[in-house]
Amino acid sequence: MQQVNVDQQVMHYRSGKWTDWRMVKDVKRRLCLVEHGAERMRLKAIKKNDLLPVEIREVGFKMMDALPRDSSIIRIRNRCAFTSRPRGIVTRWRLSRIAWRHLADYNQLSGVQRAIW
Repeated sequence: MQQVNVDQQVMHYRSGKWTDWRMVKDVKRRLCLVEHGAERMRLKAIKKNDLLPVEIREVGFKMMDALPRDSSIIRIRNRCAFTSRPRGIVTRWRLSRIAWRHLADYNQLSGVQRAIW
């Protein structure tokens, strides 16, 4: 697995790569998930397996508590790539419905055609 330097990623924010601070937080969470996600998934399986002895499951609990909270997939939120809006995301284009409609109206989205009947 490739190590990703979070500080190096955040430096791009200053040059205007991300819209606002919420996007920076989301990027940090996604990088943390990439780094610790597989380990968290294995520990979660150990923790939920009731066929294993209690001692082993307790070790799984402790090891999972040692992982950062941001390594959980629950903390990832889909955001608009333009506005950083967290709701109403059109998944295929990673845009909010508002930004998607604006770009579609001006024919700036590939493969999108205004419905006329």
